[in-house]
Amino acid sequence: MVKKKLISLGFLMIVVFLNGCKSKEEAKKSSKPNIVFIMTDDHAFQAISAYGHGLNNTPNIDRIAHEGAIFNKGYVTNSICAPSRAVMLTGKHSFVNGKIDNISAFNWDQDNFAKSLQKSGYQTALVGKIHMDGLPQGFDYSCVLPGQGEYYSPDFIENGEKKNIPGYVTSITTDIALNWLKNKREKDKPFLLLYHQKAPHRTWMPEEKYFTLFEDKTFAPPANFFDDYEGRPAAATQEMSIFKDMDLVYDLKMLDKEGDIKTKYREMFQRKYDRMTNEQKAAWDAYYDPIIADFKAKNPQGKDLALWKYNRYMHDYFRTVQSVDDGVGQVLDYLKENGLEENTIVVYTSDQGFYLGEHGWFDKRFMYEESFRTPILVKYPKEIKPRTVIDELVQNLDFAPTLLDYAGIEIPKDVQGESFRKLVNGTSSEWRDAIYYTFYEFPGEHKVKRHYGVRTDRYKLIHFYYDIDQWELYDLEKDPSEMKNVYNDPSYADVKTNMHQQLENMRTKYGDSDALNQTHLSRVLKGKANNH
Repeated sequence: MVKKKLISLGFLMIVVFLNGCKSKEEAKKSSKPNIVFIMTDDHAFQAISAYGHGLNNTPNIDRIAHEGAIFNKGYVTNSICAPSRAVMLTGKHSFVNGKIDNISAFNWDQDNFAKSLQKSGYQTALVGKIHMDGLPQGFDYSCVLPGQGEYYSPDFIENGEKKNIPGYVTSITTDIALNWLKNKREKDKPFLLLYHQKAPHRTWMPEEKYFTLFEDKTFAPPANFFDDYEGRPAAATQEMSIFKDMDLVYDLKMLDKEGDIKTKYREMFQRKYDRMTNEQKAAWDAYYDPIIADFKAKNPQGKDLALWKYNRYMHDYFRTVQSVDDGVGQVLDYLKENGLEENTIVVYTSDQGFYLGEHGWFDKRFMYEESFRTPILVKYPKEIKPRTVIDELVQNLDFAPTLLDYAGIEIPKDVQGESFRKLVNGTSSEWRDAIYYTFYEFPGEHKVKRHYGVRTDRYKLIHFYYDIDQWELYDLEKDPSEMKNVYNDPSYADVKTNMHQQLENMRTKYGDSDALNQTHLSRVLKGKANNH
């Protein structure tokens, strides 16, 4: 009898043990994923080596692509800093969430995906650049840069309190993010970390350790660097030309001690330089003073000056990117070393693309490919196979619903984006065939005209308006650099008709209209008047 009881007890214990293991395994499988959302500022897809342009090397960012998915047709809805971030948070177009430019206020009281995750039990943090005033809502912890932020000795606003932190902004932002991951979060909760870098935003001030990176390399400009903008009047009137508009001091660091180089923004850069410690200034001067002396001695003009400015720009831009890549590596290493890699979604993106000399430009704003298109890389070992390639038209509008989908949270009906979860894990190939774009910040910096447009897999239709009425149509298969406007070409008559219909479909779908544009215009002009 005793023996039988012992056998029964042993059997029961085995069953309990096996069920316990099964329960743990099921819990592990069903546990909500952690999310690390990495966003940089003005990081062109051309400047990520995984995209194959051969300009620089970003081994850590590339890890995300190699271990997950790379999106070849990732786009934004409005190519400018703050509006792009508002779209990312809300999953709604600028004309719906209200943040149409860098000046207008953002209403933090509206829903965003971080709030939804927070309500669902996630611990949430926002670190780095957000570029929107007010205390961020939806985050248990926030430590953000005010406005654009500074490269050296930056200020941060930690949970509403401003403080100055000595050092270099990219490294500091990474340290704050890692400190939250290691020491501030509750380890038994799923987490969302928005880890946002200022770099590589203008004025591209590198970290000391990268001053000489690419020192011996001369970058060849893009084929359309000396674009004459024929048939594209809006492109001709911009003020973002490397040759004409890039400031020798503010952008290219030619802050000579003698004060001979007088430029529009010299004093603004002087203030940035003055933020450095004496030690930092000494290292900076040791590198830049010989370059300044050489520039003054040679005094390049015309085409030679344009090419000199282009290379100075490229050197400093790519150097700031390298520090970003270092930080990404540190965060990925932390996840791996602490057993979090398997159940953590890692997204890498930028708030928009950027011109690296295409059309002779720097900056963004236009619906042309280099600023409209943005890098998107996503890894999640549980669902996404290594080296997955996505060629569908995905937008920053889609981040919010996708992350809610992964977290098992119902996507609100007023969210305008779509979850790309099934697309990226290969369980569905159904997806949109067109995307919509708007840009409002005119009159404004860089003088890019107001415009909206639609892009399909092959064609793009743009309407520039307000103080101009100009239509542009591009065949991206035959003209990927968008040099020839074929809007009035009779051979594209049917395409033009179809694209106009596509545009109307998009505007109807998302609720945009000319009347709404006029309302936004009035609000922007009123805001500018108040700022002055």
